[in-house]
Amino acid sequence: MATEYQPAGHPPTEPLIGIRKVSKSFGTVRVLHDIDLDVHRGEVVVLLGPSGSGKTTLCRCVNRLETLDAGTITVGGTPLPAEGRALARLRADVGMVFQSFNLFAHRTVLDNVTLGPIKVRGLSRREAEERARGLLARVGLAGKAGARPSELSGGQQQRVAIARALAMDPAALLFDEPTSALDPEMINEVLDVMVSLADEGMTMLVVTHEMGFARRAADRVVFMADGRIVETAPPERFFAHPATERAAEFLSKVLQH
Repeated sequence: MATEYQPAGHPPTEPLIGIRKVSKSFGTVRVLHDIDLDVHRGEVVVLLGPSGSGKTTLCRCVNRLETLDAGTITVGGTPLPAEGRALARLRADVGMVFQSFNLFAHRTVLDNVTLGPIKVRGLSRREAEERARGLLARVGLAGKAGARPSELSGGQQQRVAIARALAMDPAALLFDEPTSALDPEMINEVLDVMVSLADEGMTMLVVTHEMGFARRAADRVVFMADGRIVETAPPERFFAHPATERAAEFLSKVLQH
């Protein structure tokens, strides 16, 4: 029987997400090497690094979209459940926003946002719809409840995806390159929502190439390369005085444009 996921009742000093000696391979390619990382309640941690550095894989491991080869991940002090109802609860409590939106195309925006709270949280349809409408207003989409995803821009779809994750009342949110599939003019409308969540104290682990967001919203920047954490620092120090040659090389390339 799977261990029940119970984030409540642990000391506030304990990290909300604890990653210990995590390794992961795909076939013969090792993409994560003995990763250690804590994310505390109310903290915004941004994962930066070149493509292929393991950022997305690490993010996906946190809510068990990828299994671990070695190491442990705890959420609220409890190890990740392997399957069943406890895993569904974990994915409710640690929401994820994907680069490709992952909305149900045949359902309305309102249906997309209410489905999880009804099925997983046990909310009544009335409660779920009331909460969903408030969240859609919060992300600037109050008038789109009856629309289908195909009728929305990419930026609007991603904001629906954020509202859907928030509808589960999560303890933390994971963002995997949430703006990488968007046209440039749509990126800021999504980043503005994410900055507002950071300002409100949402615990967030964010994989992104948006350096402006990292500077503005991160409490810590974690720089990864070749499946390892190379450097961890507050954003002001990381961007002004990277401690490693690898990080300095990365910044010289991404900040010159």
